Amino acid sequence: MAQRKKPEISPFDSVDPAPPSEDSNVSNLKKTLVDENEKMFQRMRALFALRNIGGHDSVDALTAAFSSGSALLKHEIAYVLGQMQDPHAIPSLIDRLSDLSEDVMVRHEAAEALGAIGDMEAMDTLREFQDDFEVVVAESCEVAIDLLNYVSSKELNYS
Repeated sequence: MAQRKKPEISPFDSVDPAPPSEDSNVSNLKKTLVDENEKMFQRMRALFALRNIGGHDSVDALTAAFSSGSALLKHEIAYVLGQMQDPHAIPSLIDRLSDLSEDVMVRHEAAEALGAIGDMEAMDTLREFQDDFEVVVAESCEVAIDLLNYVSSKELNYS
């Protein structure tokens, strides 16, 4: 019996559902990511490559795919934006959390990503939705608020 190959570990120390694309051209990766006719596996490969490349152009490419019809893809986008911890993603994540027509799992992941980014800019929005009618969104906002307060208190102690 052949031995199974272990999944590739990302630079973010996570096991991703797809290996990153070998393409490093942000425009090409964005094109694949936003293409509704592309196989989901290829879109995920583009997503993880963009996360690994990082920077504002990658964040912009990732957030452009929030227009996708796939809640799974949008959830994964919010997750990797949280991993990247780039404040440039905050306005798009606030939009996803604030959109009551958005899938609950996308909204929940957007809230958690906002907490992971650790920027107090998101606090008002998180407080606004901590009593959301969707329990998973409300709880995610609560966790994100607690994380932001924790990070803020640690930063104050190191100043």
